[in-house]
Amino acid sequence: MKSFSFYPGCSQLSSAREYGVSALEVSQKLGLRLNALRGWNCCGASSAHMTNHLLSLALPARNLALAKKTGDDLVVVCAACYHNLRSARARILEDGSLAARVEGILGADPRFEGRIVHLLDAVVEEVGLERLRDMVSRPLEKLRPVSYYGCLMARPREMMDADDPDNPRRMDHLLAALGAEVRPWSYKTDCCGGSLSLTRRDVVAELVNRLFEAAEEAGANCMVTACPMCLANLEMRQSEARLRFKRRHDLPVFFFTELMGLALGLEDCEEWFSRHLVDPRPLLSPYTRA
Repeated sequence: MKSFSFYPGCSQLSSAREYGVSALEVSQKLGLRLNALRGWNCCGASSAHMTNHLLSLALPARNLALAKKTGDDLVVVCAACYHNLRSARARILEDGSLAARVEGILGADPRFEGRIVHLLDAVVEEVGLERLRDMVSRPLEKLRPVSYYGCLMARPREMMDADDPDNPRRMDHLLAALGAEVRPWSYKTDCCGGSLSLTRRDVVAELVNRLFEAAEEAGANCMVTACPMCLANLEMRQSEARLRFKRRHDLPVFFFTELMGLALGLEDCEEWFSRHLVDPRPLLSPYTRA
C-alpha cells in the first residue's frame, strides 16, 4: 500500500464533507494510505492574500514544514489548497531570503522538496486506469459527464502538474474507466466565479449560466469537479442563473471521488449524495438501492 502525507483542507471537514469522506474511503479501497498531517492548519487559500501577503505565505508554509518532517509526498484534494500549497512552495524554494524569513516566523523549515500531488493524479499514477477499470462493480454507463477543473487546478503551466493546462484529460480518462460516457467540451478550465460568489452575484450568475449552457449543449447530464468551491458555487447559483436568463438548469454536480465510490461499490456513497443542493439521486437511481 502506497503511503502519502495528506492535507485534508477546511472545506472537506465542513461544506464539502462528502468530498473528504469519499476521498478517504476511495483511497483505502484502492490501496492508497493517506496519513493526515498532525496539527495542520487552514492554508488561507480563499482570503488570506487579501489581508496580508506574508500571512498568505506563512499559512501554507507551516503545512509544508509539517510535510517535510514526514518525508512522504503530500496528497491534496481541494483544488484551491493544491494551488496555494504549490504556489507557496515555489516562492519559498525560489527565494532564499523569503524562505529564511518564513522559517523565522514559523520556527520550522518550510522548504518541502517532495511532491505535492492532487488525489486525481495519485490515482492515475499509482493505481492506474486499467486496474481501476478492473475494480469497477457498477459501471456508470448512463452518466454523460463533463469534466470541470476550474481555474486553479491546471494553471499556471510552469507551476502545476496538469497533463495539458488548456485541455487536461486525466479526469476524462478516469471517468471513462468508471464506465461513464464522457462528453467533450471546451470549458474545462473556465472560471465559475467562485471567489466573487458573495460580492458580485450578477457576474457569477452569468459565468455559471454559460458553463451550464455549454455542458447541456455538449449532451452532458452531470458535471464532475475536484474543487469544493466550484461545486458549491455551481450548485448554489443555478437558481439565480435560471431567474436572470430564463433558462432552467438542474444539472447535478459531483466530486470525482463520489462517482468513484459509487462505481467501486462502496456502501456509504448514498449518504454523500443527500448533502447536495441539486439532488443527484434521481439521476443515480439505476445504481443505488431502491
